[in-house]
Amino acid sequence: MVVGLENTLIDACGWTAALVLGFWILLGLDRKRWWPVDSTLPAIGSRPLRGEDARGRVAVIVPARNEAEFIPRTLPALLRQSGSFSVLALVDDRSDDGTAAAAGAAIRTSAEPAKARVIAGEPPPPGWSGKLSALRAGLEAAMHVSPGPDGGLEWILFTDADILHPESSIDRLLEKAVEGPYDLVSIMARLRARSFWERLLVPPFLWFFQLLYPFRRVADPRSRVAAAAGGCVLVRRSVLERAGGLEGIRGEVIDDVALARSVQRAGGRLWLGLDPGVESLRAYESLGDIVDLVARTAFTELRHSVVRLALTLASLAIFFVSPPVLVALGALTGRPALWAPALAAWVIQAALYLPAVRHARVSPLVAATLPLATLLYAYMTAVSAWRHWRGRGAKWKGRTYAGR
Repeated sequence: MVVGLENTLIDACGWTAALVLGFWILLGLDRKRWWPVDSTLPAIGSRPLRGEDARGRVAVIVPARNEAEFIPRTLPALLRQSGSFSVLALVDDRSDDGTAAAAGAAIRTSAEPAKARVIAGEPPPPGWSGKLSALRAGLEAAMHVSPGPDGGLEWILFTDADILHPESSIDRLLEKAVEGPYDLVSIMARLRARSFWERLLVPPFLWFFQLLYPFRRVADPRSRVAAAAGGCVLVRRSVLERAGGLEGIRGEVIDDVALARSVQRAGGRLWLGLDPGVESLRAYESLGDIVDLVARTAFTELRHSVVRLALTLASLAIFFVSPPVLVALGALTGRPALWAPALAAWVIQAALYLPAVRHARVSPLVAATLPLATLLYAYMTAVSAWRHWRGRGAKWKGRTYAGR
């Protein structure tokens, strides 16, 4: 009887392996979910810059809370592009690490210091997240500083203080917007991947985001998929106002996706892509750092639903984590009908994941570790739910939000 039960379980695992293989084959056939190697910014000089008429009509807004570590590198990179914007407002969001002083020093040594200023942030009003409150303060200040009856602004660039922009970054964002034409253009910055945990967990962070929000579908006007990457978002001012401005998303934890959805609902067109030169300098040295990053939004992404949480964890376990487990089980039991489809699923999984690994500039061998990384992401998702249930909500930079 025990032998019969074992055979039944192994047969069930064989059917599971076949199911998993079918899933990865279907995912591989979905071209719009392939890693978006073609979704990149145009290179300056590759074509006439049709966005030239918009140069100088851009406001750059940088929210900064305890970012003194990065500002000496990231802010000068933006200030060197002063010919492309009319005003830059860095909002010191009640920092206690010398952020304002670092920003002021960078501005004073820039080519056009009159174009930039540091704004002292206020405590977020009730119902506002800290970042969105800082963005609103920066935008209001830019409107008063920029010349013209309407502020003279056509575009708003929201970019984080840890994002290092390459030369002509603003011009290239404008060119992509004009080329579309698009009303919101966003770049998923290349995250740092140097420590062990970064190399293991940063590539899947990018890859899962692209899986949830396929970049090609974001750019398709017939699609309802809407997303942006909050580290770098260029949005047309008139469409932002038509969408209700920042006030309409004031309490959102996943503010970048919420902004994209509001722009899309207002009739705006979206584009989300990559650029290897736009990179985040923020380090995630420990597993705890990455747990905090993911747990901040994971349960919010699931709309705080227990059913969605259970389905997500089960799906991750079956389709993403199981292939190497089934390969090992099939090898131990001598069942080719078990290990062969599981191995094929693992190979397809690694092949689809490999471009994200290369984008992160880590060893191609990391592509085989997606099942382990997924197991850790499932854990982080569960941590996110647990923190929410304990009333800790979404915690980031010393603030806790209930999320919505």
